[in-house]
Amino acid sequence: MATKTRAPEATSLPLDQILAGDCIEIMNSLPAGSVDLVFADPPYNLQLKGALHRPDNSAVDAVTDEWDQFASFAAYDRFTREWLKAARRLLKPNGAIWVIGSYHNIFRVGAELQNQGYWILNDVVWRKSNPMPNFRGKRLTNAHETLIWASKSESAKYTFNYEALKALNEGTQMRSDWVIPICTGHERLKDDNGDKAHPTQKPEALLHRVLIGTTNPGDVVLDPFFGTGTTGAVAKMLGRHFIGIEREESYRKAATRRLEKVRRLDDSALETTASKRAEPRVPFGQLVERGYLRPGEVLVSPRGKAAKVRADGSLVSAEHRGSIHQVGAALEGAPSCNGWTYWQFKRDGQLIPIDILRQQIRSEMGRDA
Repeated sequence: MATKTRAPEATSLPLDQILAGDCIEIMNSLPAGSVDLVFADPPYNLQLKGALHRPDNSAVDAVTDEWDQFASFAAYDRFTREWLKAARRLLKPNGAIWVIGSYHNIFRVGAELQNQGYWILNDVVWRKSNPMPNFRGKRLTNAHETLIWASKSESAKYTFNYEALKALNEGTQMRSDWVIPICTGHERLKDDNGDKAHPTQKPEALLHRVLIGTTNPGDVVLDPFFGTGTTGAVAKMLGRHFIGIEREESYRKAATRRLEKVRRLDDSALETTASKRAEPRVPFGQLVERGYLRPGEVLVSPRGKAAKVRADGSLVSAEHRGSIHQVGAALEGAPSCNGWTYWQFKRDGQLIPIDILRQQIRSEMGRDA
């Protein structure tokens, strides 16, 4: 795993590398329209005033690093404007961005995303199942962070693997509140002194969900605030390419050691549940053309209502005629009907959903491809 310093005039795409330097300068040096996804964990501008202590007077390991300190809100806004502009230039037309933050900064980031023409798709609340308590007892325990998911533009055909996220959530539609513990235990990287290698290391589970849901194998994921390399580690494991940018040498060293230990999953493990929308469209008439169903054959609904197949792929019942969807809706008195899951045909005394035949045709199309 190489760490390289990029000159502003560079034009090649440095896949699977950590680039040393200022994220804005480096992003401006990379080829426009070359990245599928940006995941950004920028400084939160926490504005901490002095050290934090627990009730027993022990010090809290808070974020007091120089990289999180800005002279004013105006200075932070300028920084946000510049890095978001550089990131948008790098995105492909159908690319997207995720930005994570806290109440200190996420609202300012969200406004700038909209100012620059990004199109916000969702905000996600990351609910920490094990948050750090509020030691002073003067505010609510800060138990969540917010992620904003936005496409490059309103018209972008962004990647969204709906069925894969649904499978990840045990068959239930993925919601916008994600309960994931903060990074602790063996996952938390330590430096040579046994201290945290990075104060805000994100859990791999968070990036796993983001990359499974909004990228595909082979996509290029850019992280302009790479830190200790969570984005790169998960991207490498899931068969995505990454580009990391990090100015702090200690973080780059920790990320390099981490990435050297990561192994890419084999291709069979990288396959995810495909979106039904991505599957080839099969008109019902093809079932008739190919002889899977014959004109005059009777289809039956779950409640025993019947309709005959006609030579042109339409159906006719005692009172209705039309497509498999139209006749099904009319028989049920419903505004719509998915005819593929509604109708069944009989073979050897058994009722079989016609969708089985559609899947057979799709399988044949896949083999032909």
